[in-house]
Amino acid sequence: MSAYTKKDVPGPMDEAAPVVHRIRITLTSRNVKNLEKVCADLKKGALDKKLPVKGPVRMPTKKLRITTRKAPSGEGTNTWDRFEMRIHKRLIDLHAPSEVVKQITSISIEPGVEVDLTVNDR
Repeated sequence: MSAYTKKDVPGPMDEAAPVVHRIRITLTSRNVKNLEKVCADLKKGALDKKLPVKGPVRMPTKKLRITTRKAPSGEGTNTWDRFEMRIHKRLIDLHAPSEVVKQITSISIEPGVEVDLTVNDR
């Protein structure tokens, strides 16, 4: 007969394991160069911590178009200006504890890049 009962034997459940979350980082910007730099920095930081990373996934570019008349009074020939603003979007998925994500996302983010962080439990 052993000196330990089943409750006394230390097991893998006794350790305080950090909760692993599914984290989706959404990056949007009008400037592709800044957006790609932030994506590369985030991915490099996650790979340094040996985390499973998916992305950056390039989403379709939104093209916001406005067509206006050049002449303010409406007189003269009908000439038009066409303005366009492109919004680029990238997705990065991580599986990591929230403390590690805070360390990864503490990088300097380029101006004009918006970061949205969504955390899901498994």
